[in-house]
Amino acid sequence: MRLCFLVEEQYRHDGMPNEVIRRLRAWGHRVDVVRPGGSLLRMSGLMDTGAYDAWVLKTVSGGPGLTLLEAAAGLGTTTVNDARSIRGVRDKALAAAIGRNRGLPLPPTYAVARAELLREIPAAEYPLVVKPADGSSGRAVHLVSSPAGLEQLLPLLVDEGLLVAQPYVPNSGTDLKVYAVGGELFATERCSPLHLDPSVRERQVPLSVEVAAIAAQVGAVYGLDLYGVDVLLGPEGPVVVDVNDFPSFRQVPDAAARVARAVLELARAGAAPSPESIPYILPLARTMETTAGEESTV
Repeated sequence: MRLCFLVEEQYRHDGMPNEVIRRLRAWGHRVDVVRPGGSLLRMSGLMDTGAYDAWVLKTVSGGPGLTLLEAAAGLGTTTVNDARSIRGVRDKALAAAIGRNRGLPLPPTYAVARAELLREIPAAEYPLVVKPADGSSGRAVHLVSSPAGLEQLLPLLVDEGLLVAQPYVPNSGTDLKVYAVGGELFATERCSPLHLDPSVRERQVPLSVEVAAIAAQVGAVYGLDLYGVDVLLGPEGPVVVDVNDFPSFRQVPDAAARVARAVLELARAGAAPSPESIPYILPLARTMETTAGEESTV
């Protein structure tokens, strides 16, 4: 197959997606790499219809790659993930509105265009978690205990653009990260960016049926095929606090091969359906231990 990977500058040297690219080439597929943030792009030639079977992007907040992916999709080329779905999770305010409306267990979410508007959030909602609507990798995530604490934080938020704020979900101090690839779900436990503890190591964990159902529903709601879901196990049950359209897949056994196979399957299947037409299907929830060491060629 002929594939084009859009590699943002932030990921030029990362194993994901570079290991996936190497695996696909080793299997005999043609893979071109475009660096949208480090290249002069001749758009008319780059977007020749039929040049590629699929375009693939691991997005970065504010990066130019999503524009190219949307251009490819607009011309009828398959994209991974579906370009129509990515903005729905890249914007955390939009993701919260869609997810809550479609029945996902997300916390109530406030959105403000200017940081000082956070003062209008009722005191009863504290403590709050405040973060940029386009943030990623735990950047600029703040736990605010009170309105007085917000006043101290405001100077740090003035240049962050659109912000979201959510009531804090009490938890053990660890996040559950669920990865979806090739119709399978994998879970890891890691230290929360709000409760940094050097002694907490990221590790593989079994996936409960309840969390697996939520993670599968996330893919259906947003129309994603390769994605990650951050879940907190709160006092009232699991709560979704973030969705990533193309995560790192850390701790997933043979992640590069699994992602490569998924990319090929999606490219062969053609354009993905819109989120409204995707049925809710619960794939088999498999623990890391039962899938480690599997390998196949494509």
